[in-house]
Amino acid sequence: MFSGIIEEFATVVGIRKDRENIDFTLKCSFVDELKIDQSVAHNGVCLTVVAIKDGTYTVTAMKETLERTNLGLLKVGDKVNVERSMLMNGRLDGHIVQGHVDCTARCTAMEDAGGSTYFTFEYKRDAGMARRGYFTVDKGSVTVNGVSLTVCGPTENTFKVAIIPYTFEHTNFCDIKPGSVVNIEFDILGKYIARLQQLQ
Repeated sequence: MFSGIIEEFATVVGIRKDRENIDFTLKCSFVDELKIDQSVAHNGVCLTVVAIKDGTYTVTAMKETLERTNLGLLKVGDKVNVERSMLMNGRLDGHIVQGHVDCTARCTAMEDAGGSTYFTFEYKRDAGMARRGYFTVDKGSVTVNGVSLTVCGPTENTFKVAIIPYTFEHTNFCDIKPGSVVNIEFDILGKYIARLQQLQ
């Protein structure tokens, strides 16, 4: 489990295809604190550390993960938002994030907000998914590339988020622009409520 509070961004230093899987090798400041089998969220995707060597670590993304997320678009040199799993004795500064990305969305607009920036994202409209809780609500939570954010101005398949300068500078939001593809995880509470309604 994660909180959506990004620790930093890691840099992709190696990509190796292994049949339907891709091994990503990355570098970040806390490599020496990692252990094999540890879970780390990468752009919001929970992946397992499979190797640590020479100040880098490697994780493996399987076919389903690559099809559902933006990880397959990564190139050497790209920045990836990373967060280690949440300590149960700490504060939940973001919201409950599972690290299970639901879909991708595309940035359609950026707008100055007097020092901060509004980003608008659009995802594929799917009525069946919406009935299962895959949607956003005004002032609700959403995870974008692993970042816990508050929704504003949602429609059936779009929403805005406001990014403060600190978040812009310390996550890969600094590289997001119109046309960029991001990972989305909708709020797990909404999914449970939608499922409960289906069972009644």
